[in-house]
Amino acid sequence: MRQEIQNWWKQAKADLKTAKDNITTNNFYASVFFSQRAAEKSLKALYIQIRSSFPPKTHDLVELCRKVSAPEKITLISGGLTITYLSSHYPGIAPEIPSKFYNKDKAMVHLKEAKVIFQWVKSQIK
Repeated sequence: MRQEIQNWWKQAKADLKTAKDNITTNNFYASVFFSQRAAEKSLKALYIQIRSSFPPKTHDLVELCRKVSAPEKITLISGGLTITYLSSHYPGIAPEIPSKFYNKDKAMVHLKEAKVIFQWVKSQIK
């Protein structure tokens, strides 16, 4: 695996761990943020492998899924995580500030989504 792909993959893996760790410390909004980041970075690692170029500057996981020809299931899951990019760290996007809006149940749902995407990408990366 090329070094650039490894770097994106390793950071995605670290972000996934951070998402898990933040649930144990009740930092649910941070968990959601890092779940989205883990999925995004894993998809970008795959993009680099497929396209041999730097990934697009986007946080839209659905767009990234299309660019790597992800199956429909992965693309649908990505939609749920894409909306968390803004709502997990900017006040005024969700009905409450991120630290109040996200709870353990929401964080667990988004962590599960990130894991599904991460595992699919793992199966695709060489």
